[in-house]
Amino acid sequence: MLTNYLYVFFISMVPLLELRGAIPVGVGLGLPLWSVYIIAIIGNMLPVPFIFFFARKVLEWGADKPVIGKFFTFCLKKGHKGGEKLKEKAGRGLPWALLLFVGIPLPGTGAWTGTLAASLLDMDFKSSVLACMGGVLLAGCIMGALSLAGVSALGAVVA
Repeated sequence: MLTNYLYVFFISMVPLLELRGAIPVGVGLGLPLWSVYIIAIIGNMLPVPFIFFFARKVLEWGADKPVIGKFFTFCLKKGHKGGEKLKEKAGRGLPWALLLFVGIPLPGTGAWTGTLAASLLDMDFKSSVLACMGGVLLAGCIMGALSLAGVSALGAVVA
């Protein structure tokens, strides 16, 4: 049982998967939704401060390196482009836009990308972390409901 919770925790820390992948896995493993939700949120939020303070510096450092340069440049451009697009649309409501960006569970819109965009836009730490946390909570609710619906539908088909 502890192993299943560790799966959920570590999956929620993986970029692109995050809690969008962890919650369905946890529900599919038969774990209670509330415990899966809490563990996935903790795992998804744990990397956020590190991303905010270090990801930009690491990406800028590696952008001109031979092997990793193309990928790091791609990440910088994607984060900057997404951040500028968000800033243009949001104006003064940037933290709310960031919350919605992170909260809508689509590929590439999670806490990793949102935090990198906040860092590239020079948002302050507190408002960016609060916005990301709100987005992660929202995405967790959406994914929890979808996961329960999917497991229920699958159970009805199999039975």
